[in-house]
Amino acid sequence: MSTFSLIQTKIENNIGSVLFNNYAKRNALSGAMVEELLQAFEHLQNNKARAVILGSAEFNPVWSAGHDVSELPEANAEPLPYNDPLEQLLRAVRKFPAPVIAMVHGSVWGGACEVAVNCDMIIGDESCSFAMTPAKIGLPYNVSGIQHFLTRIPINIVKEMFFTAEPLNAERALRHSIVNQIVPQAELVEHTYKVAATIASRSHESIAVFKEQARLIMDSCPINPEVFEYIVKLRSEVYQGKDYNEGIRAFLEKRAPKFS
Repeated sequence: MSTFSLIQTKIENNIGSVLFNNYAKRNALSGAMVEELLQAFEHLQNNKARAVILGSAEFNPVWSAGHDVSELPEANAEPLPYNDPLEQLLRAVRKFPAPVIAMVHGSVWGGACEVAVNCDMIIGDESCSFAMTPAKIGLPYNVSGIQHFLTRIPINIVKEMFFTAEPLNAERALRHSIVNQIVPQAELVEHTYKVAATIASRSHESIAVFKEQARLIMDSCPINPEVFEYIVKLRSEVYQGKDYNEGIRAFLEKRAPKFS
C-alpha cells in the first residue's frame, strides 16, 4: 500500500485500488487531491493494472463532496476550463486502459458524481446516492460534462438531477442504470474486488481496445460551430452574472444563497 497524504493506493493481483482518504474535507476533489489521484492512476498504468477500484478508504456518510468549491473562481471566469483539476481527473478515468470501477458507500455530490458516472462501472450499497448540485451555486455546467451524463442516463433523469440538485437514492440509481449493482454494505468490498478479479482474468488487450472504442464512439457527438458558439455565450452569461457570484460567496460564507 502506497500512502499519499490525501489518498491511498495499491496494486495486488493486477487489481489497483485508489481510495479517497481526506474525510476531514469530505473527500472533496481539491487540486491537491486530484494531483495525487493522477499520480496514482499513472503508477497503476505503468504497473499494468488490469482493473482499478476507485473508492473511499473508510465507509462514511459522504463518498465525496465533489469539486472543492473554494477553488472555483468567484466570478467572470470560466469555472470548469479544460485544465481544471476535475477535468484532468475525468480524462484520466475515461482514458485509463483498463476498467475503472467506482465502489460507492455514501452520498456522491457534484463533480464526484460526474467522476463516478465516467467510471466504467459503479457498484454501490444501500447507502449510496447521487446528486448534481450546480444549481445550488449558480454554476453553468460545461458541455463535455453534460454530454457525459446524457450518454449514460435517460435525459429526463439528467434534467431532474440538474434541476433539483437533490440526490437519487440507491434504488432509483439502480433503476435508471446509474449503478450496475447494489449489494449489502457488508458485502460491498468483497463483491467489488471479486468483479475486478473476474475482469483481470480476461484478455487485457481485448478489454482495453473495447473501452477505447466505446469512448470514441460515445464521444462522437457532432456539433456545428454556430451552436457551439451559442453554448459558450449562454454559459459565459451565467458565470459572469449575479447568481454564480452569489452562489460562490454564499458557499464560502456558509449561508443559503439568495438568487435573483
